[in-house]
Amino acid sequence: MTDLYPAADQRELLRQAAAAHTAASTDVETFLRRLPEVPDAADITEYANLLSREERARGDRQAAADAAGLQLPSVEPE
Repeated sequence: MTDLYPAADQRELLRQAAAAHTAASTDVETFLRRLPEVPDAADITEYANLLSREERARGDRQAAADAAGLQLPSVEPE
Protein backbone atom coordinates (compact mmCIF):
# COMPACT_ATOMS: atom_id res chain seq x y z
CA MET A 1 0.00 0.00 0.00
CA THR A 2 1.30 3.45 -0.88
CA ASP A 3 1.68 5.94 1.93
CA LEU A 4 -0.60 8.92 1.25
CA TYR A 5 1.71 11.24 3.18
CA PRO A 6 5.34 10.31 2.52
CA ALA A 7 7.86 11.35 5.13
CA ALA A 8 9.44 14.73 4.48
CA ASP A 9 12.95 14.51 3.18
CA GLN A 10 15.82 16.19 5.05
CA ARG A 11 15.81 19.22 2.75
CA GLU A 12 12.16 19.95 3.48
CA LEU A 13 12.78 19.58 7.20
CA LEU A 14 15.67 22.03 6.84
CA ARG A 15 13.46 24.51 4.97
CA GLN A 16 10.84 24.26 7.71
CA ALA A 17 13.45 24.76 10.42
CA ALA A 18 14.86 27.78 8.56
CA ALA A 19 11.37 29.28 8.25
CA ALA A 20 10.77 28.78 11.98
CA HIS A 21 14.10 30.45 12.76
CA THR A 22 13.26 33.36 10.46
CA ALA A 23 9.89 33.79 12.18
CA ALA A 24 11.52 33.76 15.62
CA SER A 25 14.11 36.32 14.51
CA THR A 26 11.38 38.51 13.05
CA ASP A 27 9.52 38.38 16.37
CA VAL A 28 12.67 39.61 18.15
CA GLU A 29 13.01 42.45 15.64
CA THR A 30 9.33 43.40 16.02
CA PHE A 31 9.73 43.48 19.79
CA LEU A 32 12.84 45.67 19.55
CA ARG A 33 11.05 48.12 17.26
CA ARG A 34 8.36 48.74 19.88
CA LEU A 35 10.63 48.56 22.93
CA PRO A 36 10.19 51.64 25.10
CA GLU A 37 13.17 53.83 25.95
CA VAL A 38 13.08 52.50 29.51
CA PRO A 39 12.19 48.79 29.51
CA ASP A 40 10.28 47.43 32.49
CA ALA A 41 10.35 43.96 34.02
CA ALA A 42 7.70 42.66 31.61
CA ASP A 43 9.75 43.86 28.63
CA ILE A 44 12.86 42.10 29.95
CA THR A 45 10.90 38.88 30.51
CA GLU A 46 9.39 39.05 27.03
CA TYR A 47 12.81 39.67 25.49
CA ALA A 48 14.28 36.71 27.36
CA ASN A 49 11.46 34.48 26.12
CA LEU A 50 11.85 35.68 22.54
CA LEU A 51 15.62 35.13 22.63
CA SER A 52 15.16 31.64 24.04
CA ARG A 53 12.73 30.79 21.26
CA GLU A 54 15.10 32.20 18.62
CA GLU A 55 18.06 30.27 20.04
CA ARG A 56 16.07 27.00 20.10
CA ALA A 57 14.97 27.60 16.51
CA ARG A 58 18.56 28.29 15.47
CA GLY A 59 19.66 25.06 17.11
CA ASP A 60 16.87 23.14 15.37
CA ARG A 61 17.88 24.72 12.06
CA GLN A 62 21.52 23.74 12.60
CA ALA A 63 20.54 20.18 13.50
CA ALA A 64 18.39 19.95 10.36
CA ALA A 65 21.27 21.33 8.27
CA ASP A 66 23.62 18.72 9.73
CA ALA A 67 21.10 15.96 8.98
CA ALA A 68 20.79 17.24 5.41
CA GLY A 69 24.55 17.00 4.97
CA LEU A 70 25.34 20.69 5.30
CA GLN A 71 27.96 20.31 8.00
CA LEU A 72 30.45 23.13 7.98
CA PRO A 73 34.01 22.86 9.23
CA SER A 74 34.70 24.86 12.32
CA VAL A 75 36.00 28.36 11.75
CA GLU A 76 37.20 28.56 15.34
CA PRO A 77 40.98 28.43 15.83
CA GLU A 78 41.99 25.22 17.53
